[in-house]
Amino acid sequence: MDLREAVCTKLKRDNNLDYAPEQIVVSTGAKQSLANILLALVDEGDEVIIPTPYWVTYSELVKIARGKVVEIRTSVDKGFKATAEEVEAAITPNTKAFLFSSPCNPSGAVYSKEELAALVEVFKKHPQVTIISDEIYEYINYVGEHESIAQFEEIKDQVVIVNGLSKGFAMTGWRIGYTASTVSIAKGMEKLQGQFTSGTCSIAQKAGVAALTTDLKPTEEMAEEFTRRKKRVLELVNEIPGIVCSEPDGAFYIFPDMSSYYGKSDGEIFIKDSADLCMYILNTAHVSSVMGAAFGEPNCVRFSFANSLPNIEKGWARIKEVLSKLK
Repeated sequence: MDLREAVCTKLKRDNNLDYAPEQIVVSTGAKQSLANILLALVDEGDEVIIPTPYWVTYSELVKIARGKVVEIRTSVDKGFKATAEEVEAAITPNTKAFLFSSPCNPSGAVYSKEELAALVEVFKKHPQVTIISDEIYEYINYVGEHESIAQFEEIKDQVVIVNGLSKGFAMTGWRIGYTASTVSIAKGMEKLQGQFTSGTCSIAQKAGVAALTTDLKPTEEMAEEFTRRKKRVLELVNEIPGIVCSEPDGAFYIFPDMSSYYGKSDGEIFIKDSADLCMYILNTAHVSSVMGAAFGEPNCVRFSFANSLPNIEKGWARIKEVLSKLK
């Protein structure tokens, strides 16, 4: 109870959102929170709309629930965000949910209050659609205050907020995720979770109370450091020809279009897609990345800057060198 109360305190303090403890479900990481929602809501054949690029687990959880993934393809030039018009066009009588993240993993896209308001106008016309809002990166935001779609009272009961402690508090291994929703959805998720894991580790829960109710200064200092790293990464990336990279507004990734390197070779290894390029960079530059196809955008590759500046500079120097060999 003290942790659920702490979540309510955090939601009021940071987001001006009013929730009661019975509306909060704490899970073993935000990944389980997402699984709870989709398994509780989605029946066979139900459609879940997901803008690309999306975190790799989203689509797989929909498939596990026997739902159908409906992608809205976005692009670098559109800031990797779906418009209200695109969302409305994707909604059908079979649509059960809309699932998105802001700030986004992998693109770093952040929806403004005005962009969310436009989406709200669509969802008001479709009260059967549940909006799953993944806000795990809310504190790693480079453009101002975090905006939650749950702030719009007219659709608040359609929203399930997903959050946790892994990113904003650097508590990945503690495995604390949570949701805020209507009581009826919370009861459904709680019933489901009771057959999988019950409650998460009690020691981690006490740590979660401390994280959510104490000073945010360490989190703010971490975000400032990520700002410095982001700036340096973009400088390094812009030195490499053939990479098209938008500036992320949140999270700690860049998601550049690397497709200009497809169809090229270093004389031994031929690069046909993002998977080949990631393996080439791993095996020759010894830097790990994730293929864009896993996120629904095959032209792109995700690189993290959750590392020290010296290591970031060393890694991108290696990447620049090996990419120059592709002709």
